[in-house]
Amino acid sequence: MNPWSLFQAASQVGGEILGDGAVVPSSLSMDTRTIQPGACFVALRAGRDGHDFAIQAVEKGAVALLVDHPMDSDCPQWVVPDTLAALQRWGQARLAAVRPGTVFGVTGSVGKTSTKELLAAAVGGWKTPGNRNNTLGLPEALATLPEGLGAAVLELGMSTPGEIRRLTEIAPLDAGLITLVGTAHIEHFEHGQQGIAEAKGELVAGLNRGGAWAHLASDPWCRWIAEQPWARHAEALPVGDGEAFGWEAVESLGASGGAFHLRTPRGRIPIRLQLPGEHQIRNAALAAALAIRMGFDPGRVAEGLGTVVPEAGRGRIHALAGGGCLLDETYNASPDSILACARALSLLPGGESVAVLGSMRELGPEAPRIHRETGAALKGLGISRLWAYGEFAGDLAEGFGLRAVAFPDFEALREDAAGLSAIPPGARILVKGSRYWGAERAVEWILQSSVFSLQSSVFGLRSSGS
Repeated sequence: MNPWSLFQAASQVGGEILGDGAVVPSSLSMDTRTIQPGACFVALRAGRDGHDFAIQAVEKGAVALLVDHPMDSDCPQWVVPDTLAALQRWGQARLAAVRPGTVFGVTGSVGKTSTKELLAAAVGGWKTPGNRNNTLGLPEALATLPEGLGAAVLELGMSTPGEIRRLTEIAPLDAGLITLVGTAHIEHFEHGQQGIAEAKGELVAGLNRGGAWAHLASDPWCRWIAEQPWARHAEALPVGDGEAFGWEAVESLGASGGAFHLRTPRGRIPIRLQLPGEHQIRNAALAAALAIRMGFDPGRVAEGLGTVVPEAGRGRIHALAGGGCLLDETYNASPDSILACARALSLLPGGESVAVLGSMRELGPEAPRIHRETGAALKGLGISRLWAYGEFAGDLAEGFGLRAVAFPDFEALREDAAGLSAIPPGARILVKGSRYWGAERAVEWILQSSVFSLQSSVFGLRSSGS
């Protein structure tokens, strides 16, 4: 079964086809800035009305439009009462029609995307591209899901209660993984971290009966999830000390990654990663344990894990002039992820360890306290200097103490003499921040600066075939 034509999709979802319904879109897109030729443009009514951009989408190569009223265009159109509902139903129906042998779901307050990559490599499966992990992006990706897959690994994100429940309705899961129940998005949860645990637990509640889900044995909120009546239809698979699955004999390989032995009920399996940091070893152990529990060959699991390389913004390391390095973790930030990356930084080559951090968001009224505590914890982990910017930069600096400086925005961080230009040559630099603050701009500035630049900047990455 190849990707569906408009007629085939409409037969599953409903609606009216105007024009050539035999056209087969190669992908779906809701954004004219990134749309690719051959896509079906989905006009959503959100902050801006997507119908206002439909003609622009056609000009950029869209071969079909999903709209809620006819547009003045010769492009084939699929007209439905509600484009969001049709998008979600399209993805849901496509998954049901070409369902892979095993469908995995991954969520957690930190490390979702890295763990998705690791699990997909471990099982040799298809994975949701990029960060298409919400009620828009997931069905968008599933609508053109290939047929004949042995496994698919879906990333499930959320910022409010009920989102993961809806995602599991769109994509029922055979197995799942929760990396950690932390404090990200806590401002949206009346009952604090228990509310986050309940929301992450929607993944477990949505597992098909008899499924299994992996979690860190040390995570008290995941243990709490496992004890809830709505989770008893699925097997909880704790990974860590004292459990059948765990990791041991951990070895840091610096910028080249790390190595460990996975403990299983049938013996130990050596695994080597190209991702630096002990947090990635934990992620890999979770992925490997779940893959083996679901019947995948242990040797192939280990081999697959070793092929995953860091992506920009998610652990990519750059060598810098003077013997230093930059750890690019700019995609997003939470207290747990910042501290995990600081620990990873300490294992990399270079001089003193420093951090450039954008503020964290969606932490609610406790945000100042959480930033102060994060700053203090960074100092305790051996970070010697801190450059902070954004709304709560002062709180981060206050918690860190001496040798911390705060700036209101990136422009001040960049232009002030005490800002980015004051980072010492040869340092190990962690750059991280919530998406809102665009911390990748700091990475770009550092890499382009004559003080830090090195002609061959990315290192520690082996090819996937090595």
